Amino acid sequence: MTYEGWENYETWNVALWINNEKPWYDKAMAFMMQHGNAPRAYMTFIESMGFAGQSTPDGVSFKDKVLNIQELNDMMSDFLEK
Repeated sequence: MTYEGWENYETWNVALWINNEKPWYDKAMAFMMQHGNAPRAYMTFIESMGFAGQSTPDGVSFKDKVLNIQELNDMMSDFLEK
């Protein structure tokens, strides 16, 4: 079962905030332009933003154990194609 095309609600929620919160989106784009397609792109970005111990405004931890990290890495890689 999926949630809005993502593996679960938590992964969707994190992706939603990064893609739709303009300052976060801009920083994610800049991060990917600077670092390229790193294997740990999502986690490295979260750590560089200081989000490692934080949650989205909806309460989902940026390091929640149920996050599909591969999906989030793929989302980060998509920034290189924009």
